[in-house]
Amino acid sequence: MASEVKLPRLGQGMESGTIVKWLKAEGDRVEKGEPLYELDTDKVTQEVEAEASGILLKIAVSEGEADVGTTIAVIGEQGEEVPELGNGGAPQSAEKPAEAPARESERAEGRAASAAEVAEAPQPVQIDGAGARIKASPLARRIARERGIELGSLKGTGPEGRVVAEDVERAAAGAPVGGQIPAVAGTVERVPLTSVRRTIARRLTEAWQVPVFQLVASADMSRVNGLLERVHKDDAGPRVTITDVLTKACAVALMRHREVNAQWSDDAILLFPTANIGIAVAAPQGLVVPVIKNAERLHLAEIAAARSDVVTRARENKLRQEDIEGGTFTISNLGMYRVERFTAVLNPPQAAIVAVGAIEDAAIPTDGEVVVRPLMTLSATFDHRTVDGAPAANFLQTLKELLEEPGLML
Repeated sequence: MASEVKLPRLGQGMESGTIVKWLKAEGDRVEKGEPLYELDTDKVTQEVEAEASGILLKIAVSEGEADVGTTIAVIGEQGEEVPELGNGGAPQSAEKPAEAPARESERAEGRAASAAEVAEAPQPVQIDGAGARIKASPLARRIARERGIELGSLKGTGPEGRVVAEDVERAAAGAPVGGQIPAVAGTVERVPLTSVRRTIARRLTEAWQVPVFQLVASADMSRVNGLLERVHKDDAGPRVTITDVLTKACAVALMRHREVNAQWSDDAILLFPTANIGIAVAAPQGLVVPVIKNAERLHLAEIAAARSDVVTRARENKLRQEDIEGGTFTISNLGMYRVERFTAVLNPPQAAIVAVGAIEDAAIPTDGEVVVRPLMTLSATFDHRTVDGAPAANFLQTLKELLEEPGLML
């Protein structure tokens, strides 16, 4: 029996996604678990696997944006008749949405409603000044509702004049609508916003609404440098880096100060039993934060292997949803760029993030003498709703001690 392929919900809060391309064509044989298409969400672009085996009888949404739960294809047996789709009796593509989309509550109660039932849904069809139906993507309609923007006032840049999310975002920002800004040679280059860049902007805006404070400490990295020299001589696996040592040190410190390994929620502070360390990565598509799970339980070599894997896939735009979920703390390291110190923006809802600068030689008074030591500056940002000053200072002090005496964490 033929089965409908529906757009999945790949993360909490996901309402829609954009089909980038199909990896199979109509008429191809598909095996369960085999990559079927590429889906772009507001966080990552990833391959989605087939949930059934059979022949790809019909692709209902060839590409573009669609709601979670939309039937995008049908898989069945050769020669089997394509059933009436659950989008309202006809294939609903991103370019040609159903004439009257049901309300969210009605979609949750039954997506297999008939076309007549969908037409009776109380949500009105939006009409422009000429009496024609306004074509807009689901995400564009949602953003327009949230921003109080009339879709009829926008000129769509999508297929067949369809209003897409970028059109609404431009209108909300006060930019010209209806396509690209006219280019003048040698003046301004217009770079369209990607879904990742929009997500970065939204999350950074959210972060600035959190009451935060910063603490700074410097760690003598002499013994870490010595440790890395020994590891590089003895280990043929992935090269262990300063970031790997930091990941281990932060994980151990978080287990000793669980009030920092926390998240703020509306009615409680959540304290986590394991340290899932996010590593900020500058990828071509924008800043992403893949997560190394249960870092307190891993050896340096295991952390290096995990870090090498996720960073490589981040830079190749091949991260999966599970790679970026579940983080409890974040490290942002700009030391390789010779940045001495900086303040990192919090990664909500996490309670803390540490910004790491370059290791620089500095003159340090020691036992009545001045000696030169390799120092690294740690600048930590904390959510003051979740963590108070003294516990935060204790955590940073423990992190400093672990870096200066790495044997304590191994």
